[in-house]
Amino acid sequence: MQRQRSLLALILVLVIAAIGVIATIPVPLGLDLRGGSQLTIEVKTTPEIPRIGERELEAVKKVVEGRINSLGVSEPVIQTVGEDKILVQLPGVNDPQQAERILGGTAQLEFRQQKPGTEAQLFALNASRAELRLKQKELIGSNDAAAIQKNQEALKNNIEAIAELFESTNPLLTGKFLQDAYGEPTQGNNWNVAIRFNQQGGELFAQLTKNLAGTGRSIGIFLDNELISYPVVGPEFANTGITGGAAVITGNFTPQEANELGIKLKGGSLPVPVEIGEIRTVGATLGQDSIISSIWAGVGGLALVLIFMVVYYRLPGLIADLALVIYALLCWACFILLGVTLTLPGIAGFILSIGMAVDANVLIFERTREELRAGKSLYRSVESGFYRAFSSILDSNVTTWIACAALFFLGSGLVKGFAVTLALGVAVSMFTAITCSRTLMFLAISLPSLRKPELYCPNLPASNKAEVAR
Repeated sequence: MQRQRSLLALILVLVIAAIGVIATIPVPLGLDLRGGSQLTIEVKTTPEIPRIGERELEAVKKVVEGRINSLGVSEPVIQTVGEDKILVQLPGVNDPQQAERILGGTAQLEFRQQKPGTEAQLFALNASRAELRLKQKELIGSNDAAAIQKNQEALKNNIEAIAELFESTNPLLTGKFLQDAYGEPTQGNNWNVAIRFNQQGGELFAQLTKNLAGTGRSIGIFLDNELISYPVVGPEFANTGITGGAAVITGNFTPQEANELGIKLKGGSLPVPVEIGEIRTVGATLGQDSIISSIWAGVGGLALVLIFMVVYYRLPGLIADLALVIYALLCWACFILLGVTLTLPGIAGFILSIGMAVDANVLIFERTREELRAGKSLYRSVESGFYRAFSSILDSNVTTWIACAALFFLGSGLVKGFAVTLALGVAVSMFTAITCSRTLMFLAISLPSLRKPELYCPNLPASNKAEVAR
């Protein structure tokens, strides 16, 4: 019983925490519930790139993400579809033409030289940037949202001030000359970013680096007019510049930072056209109607299940209903904490997982009734019911998870949302059925007033009632 009390305290803490999360953090809604626009971007091949590979598609996706962020869209969904398409969902955006103008065309990658006489300014801004980045790390640990936002704004203003130090008129070296860019490891834990130009680009790059080598000035690398890196050319290249069309950007990058910069450079240099293949707009009114219909369906179905469980299983059914309410709270809180974007299929997956949670309790209670009819005591019947039903519950949940995995990895868009919510719901339902229902059942049979045989198994033979009440 001491163990059951500890589990009961744990369940109570989890429920209180779940209610706190649900009350303070809103769940993000998908396009079909909130309304907005959906665009399908088709990446086209060219004679230079006859086949769109995974790297090229990921690079274009990275550029699209940067452009979407510039729109200020909250919680967009950007994912690759097939071998040559990118799906973009923009909740709350009812003007798809604006998004089409932003997303259309190839990203502009430019290499600009720093203006003469701005070396001292760059040095001061670099020092300030280092302090702001160090402060940002400290603030993230403190979870002070207001201070983090203020420091992020200061970092943004800092990089914009640095960008002003570079020439912006007709740069000769652009992304169309860049052939490849990727992160590569060096000695220790540091990473660099390797870049490679074609022949004409190599000549332009050599001239640019020759002009800047030994002056203390930097090369500004701009993607869609946004400064993403500004390496300094070493003085050893003052006579010839960096020849051969290849170079390395050093800067003590982490693997993630190096790969991300390589993807940005590669995305900006891709000479592949993109087309908006499909535009679909979902009105906010339609999304609100879907939410209301889903709520009524969910509440109606849940109410019928709760009534059935009490009528058919008596006290165990009431305990199952309480466990089901706990399940709903924990599952919804998990959706919020894991950042699940709720869609209409996602709600369907959540409602379906409620049925899975009830199914586990049905297996347990039927096993318990069999033990009671066999003449075992109430405690042994409940213990045996949970033990014997566990393998069936596990098998059914594993097969559901396998189906969810297939839907997630082979499906796309809304299908993935259904798979995620169903898989997560099944996992939480297994916890509530095995832990919550079990703890509450043993708590019930520990109370003399709740040890009446008719509360657990109607029509129990008279010869077994005395054993049950024992």
